[in-house]
Amino acid sequence: MNKIISKLSQIKNKKEYFHWLFIYSKPYIPKILLVMFFNIMATVISILMALLSKKIIDSAQGGNIILWAIGIYLLMIFVNVAFTIANGVVSIMLNERFSFGIRKQVYEKIINAHWMDIKKYHTGDLMTRFTSDAGNVADGIVNTIPTIIELLFELIATFATLFYYEPLLAIFAIILAPIAALISYAFAHKMHKYQKKVQESESAYRSFVQESLANLLIVKAFTIEDHSVDKLTNLRDERFKWVLKRAGVGMASSSVLNMAFQFGYIAAFAFGAIQLSNNSITYGTMSVFLTLVNRIQAPIISLASQLPKIVSIFTSAGRIIELEEIQTEEKQMTNIESNTVGVKLQDVSFGYNPKDIVLDNVNLDIKPGEFVGIVGESGIGKTTLVRLIMSFMNQNNGLITFYNEKDQHEAANASTREFISYVPQGNTLFSGTILENIKMGNMNATDEEIQTAINMAAADSFINDLPMGVNTVIGERGHGISEGQAQRVAIARALIRKAPFLVLDEATSALDENTEIKVLEGIKKLNPRPTCLLITHRRSVLDYCDREIKIDNGHIY
Repeated sequence: MNKIISKLSQIKNKKEYFHWLFIYSKPYIPKILLVMFFNIMATVISILMALLSKKIIDSAQGGNIILWAIGIYLLMIFVNVAFTIANGVVSIMLNERFSFGIRKQVYEKIINAHWMDIKKYHTGDLMTRFTSDAGNVADGIVNTIPTIIELLFELIATFATLFYYEPLLAIFAIILAPIAALISYAFAHKMHKYQKKVQESESAYRSFVQESLANLLIVKAFTIEDHSVDKLTNLRDERFKWVLKRAGVGMASSSVLNMAFQFGYIAAFAFGAIQLSNNSITYGTMSVFLTLVNRIQAPIISLASQLPKIVSIFTSAGRIIELEEIQTEEKQMTNIESNTVGVKLQDVSFGYNPKDIVLDNVNLDIKPGEFVGIVGESGIGKTTLVRLIMSFMNQNNGLITFYNEKDQHEAANASTREFISYVPQGNTLFSGTILENIKMGNMNATDEEIQTAINMAAADSFINDLPMGVNTVIGERGHGISEGQAQRVAIARALIRKAPFLVLDEATSALDENTEIKVLEGIKKLNPRPTCLLITHRRSVLDYCDREIKIDNGHIY
């Protein structure tokens, strides 16, 4: 019974994959048909060349050489080459555009999905799906599936031509097709299993590389360089194992087919030789026999050899569809004026699992323009509270609402982040110029607004000393500037947004006391004054707050 349910599930999945592949392919169908046209024309010309060669050989056997036929044969060669070149150019362009189209949609899905759902996947795994899996699907749609259709056309056209000359031989040649199909089907299940393992092992491999390089200082600090290299090697060996198993199944399948078709070719050759010895056929007909029998067998072998690629398409499509099924964040039109906003939490509870309740029926009202400091031990729920307010996560129950002085309300959702500027913990800068990092807060900021934000963040003192100023290029995570300087750039990025609600999550932890005072005093003097939520371990920061709240054991005091 379980096997039947599993089989039905697989059929349902395949139907879903076909539908998904069709939707993705729809905009590219005209160009895919063009590629198929080039290949089909190349097949037609090849068959015509075989028939023309028969005429040339038969005429030569009779003592005549047909120069015009030789001329047409040469012309066909040039036309065939032209079709091949055109097919190559169009295929490359189509493959690039199609693969980018898939990657773009995957990327859009990732950045618009719920943060908690995406965090379940390792960055390396997401990158594998974004690159390798998307590439497999694109190659399958642009190359593999059209190739299968072209091979079927070649098989049918060649069979019809051969049947015209010798029906018995044509039937003998084509009878191997169902055998090939059965052999391919027998290997398909194992191939799917091994292809999935290959993709999973590639994800693990990439995940480790990405993570170890991102935390290179930790690797060096704990002198685990050799251990890291050994782990990389083990991951490579694991991937290599599955690649070999997949290749073994593929080679076994193709070897069995090749042996079967070799016997078929020998039988066709013997049959033709007997016919030729009995003067039942001409030398030209014999050449057509051998050419067309080979051209019947070649598409069948090629169709069987497409099995690994077909498995790869469906395996990769399944991994991408898994991301597609993640729920997209809810975004609503904001209906309140946002010059000044506060936030209210009513009976809000949240836990990462039923046994780990971080916030338990919390009630909190942060009024418009109020500065509120949050203190508490590490891991007590301060950052979790911020993530709920910013709708990075959804509360298990309760209500989070933004409101203004006109008593207009808006339930927290992805769109209410428009009200918020955020300075998270740690170094969150991108590689690029300092200016590019700051403008992420407001892409349309003027030079004057940029300079004002830099001054308020107390970043002017070091930026002005840099050779290229704000156009200085920094590396990943702010490489090239200090932690305190990176933090000031992050604060400038938040301030330039001019949002009415400001969240500072340990935002001044890397600043000296004088710089911290300067930044906080500047924020308090803004007009209109933003609502500010400050998470801190520093008592000095609390001096700038209107009130202090504490999280303890899931409750707010």
